[in-house]
Amino acid sequence: MCSHQPPCPTADSPVHLAAATVTTHPEQGWRLLCNGTIVFDDTGELLPDGRIVAPRRAPYATTAVA
Repeated sequence: MCSHQPPCPTADSPVHLAAATVTTHPEQGWRLLCNGTIVFDDTGELLPDGRIVAPRRAPYATTAVA
């Protein structure tokens, strides 16, 4: 899919999110990368082979109320 030189990382590469963005749809909350990966605003991903990557959520801090 990628015609860049040097080519973008493949979808199965550990650095696959470094691929160039082909199109963005901020109103729908997603963007398509050159390697065929769809990245959602919540950090979830849909890989070209149909596998999903669950959103990565940072742990949140809790505070005790006295």
